[in-house]
Amino acid sequence: MGNFKELKVWQLSKDLAVSIYRLTNNINQFKDFGLKDQMRRSSVSVPSNIAEGDHLDTDKQSVRHFYIARGSIAEIRTQLAIATEVGYISQKQYDELEQEYERISAMLTALIKHRAK
Repeated sequence: MGNFKELKVWQLSKDLAVSIYRLTNNINQFKDFGLKDQMRRSSVSVPSNIAEGDHLDTDKQSVRHFYIARGSIAEIRTQLAIATEVGYISQKQYDELEQEYERISAMLTALIKHRAK
């Protein structure tokens, strides 16, 4: 515990948060500031909760934050689906991000199982 930067799940989720920031910056159509802001907050919540959870004193506390991170993944996946359906991002962009978030969710599930023992 305590070295979150070495966790592959943290690295991937941090990189995806950066991708979400870039995506929402570079799309001229993203005039829906509420959705844009929510997508950014959800994406940042994932690595942030992984980092916080990894630094807590007990596995029980850690697992709670890893579950919160998984909940944030569900949020960003929903927001990406909405952004796709309203035409803010392409189906290809959605598919790539969706696949990465599914991967991170699976990694978090494995981490939760490991820390819950």
